[in-house]
Amino acid sequence: MDFHLAPQQREMIQSVRDLAQREFKPIAQRWMDGTFPWENMKKLAALGVLGMSVPEEYGGLGLPILDTALILEEIAKVDYVTAMAVLGEAGVQTRVIARYAPPSIRDRILPRVVSGDCILAVCMTEPHAGTDVANYRTNARIVGDRVILKGTKTLISRAKEAGMFVIFTRIDGKPGREGIGCVLLEAGTPGFEVTGTYHTMGGENLHEIQFNDCELPIENLVIRDDGFRKLLSAFNTQRCLNPSISLGLAEGAFDEAVNYVRERTVFNKPIADFQGIRWKLADMYKDIEAGRGLLYRACLSANPFPDPFLAASAKIFNNEMSLRVTSEAVQVHGGFGFTDEYPVSRLYRGARYGSIGGGASETLRDLIGKKIVGDFDVTDGIMGLGTF
Repeated sequence: MDFHLAPQQREMIQSVRDLAQREFKPIAQRWMDGTFPWENMKKLAALGVLGMSVPEEYGGLGLPILDTALILEEIAKVDYVTAMAVLGEAGVQTRVIARYAPPSIRDRILPRVVSGDCILAVCMTEPHAGTDVANYRTNARIVGDRVILKGTKTLISRAKEAGMFVIFTRIDGKPGREGIGCVLLEAGTPGFEVTGTYHTMGGENLHEIQFNDCELPIENLVIRDDGFRKLLSAFNTQRCLNPSISLGLAEGAFDEAVNYVRERTVFNKPIADFQGIRWKLADMYKDIEAGRGLLYRACLSANPFPDPFLAASAKIFNNEMSLRVTSEAVQVHGGFGFTDEYPVSRLYRGARYGSIGGGASETLRDLIGKKIVGDFDVTDGIMGLGTF
């Protein structure tokens, strides 16, 4: 086993780190009111970062999932809002377009994703159905060579900025999981309306969207058959990229905590000299390294999508680890950690999202538990449950 990154990976990470630390960190508080970080996105586009998941033939980098996770991790160390915006360009929506959309759409949209001129949004959650995908009510009705989309989606990121929406929906009213498919909708389509906005504790805005008999060309129906399985397979990628942001938030908070305890003095000595503080730092470091190892292993299992149980395990662990570490970083800062003057407050609020979005921890625990109950063989032991 080789735990070293290749020189090309390190070079790319260093470029993103330099940009994030130099230009994103000083202005990160600016995006906490829901303002979209357009200027950061343009700078990342210039580095090629927004094309991480776009195939090379469309001007992208076509990076493996691990490399994508490493870059998101660096951005999240200083700026949760920008990391989430980049996730929208590197996540499931880009991969759905690259893998399932017809050439005419790929040729038109993917180069604009790379340049930062087309922001993408994925629409899954409905007012009554989040994890319960099989009970979606949004429906795409096929009428000749047109598709008529009707329904409501909620808690959608980037709805006011996106140029293209990747919408998971029921097809022709077919019930259950077998009826799930996917359509693409461009901003400005008649009948499309943003009907609500929710400001989050992490800083970004989420929105409710209505599709009032939106008429789409048949080529925009990109997944019609076996949509539920394709959705979950593609979504395992999100279950590696979401925790990469959690990991980055934990690392950023750890960096801030180390700097603070070296500088803050109590009783005429740095608080780093107190054993209780050093033990906190030791536990934070231990948790971060455990999360990093689990996440990177899950990323490396991708072929083309990650192992679902490794991805679920990595997501649960890193989401919850990030909450512990960022919370301890606030504690180390004392009263100052509870203010907006120090980044740890902002990093802590961002960390709270991880275990909710992209598959709740409770749902993923149940997924893993079913795998264990159904497949665990005492002869093979734990080695029989996943790729080593």
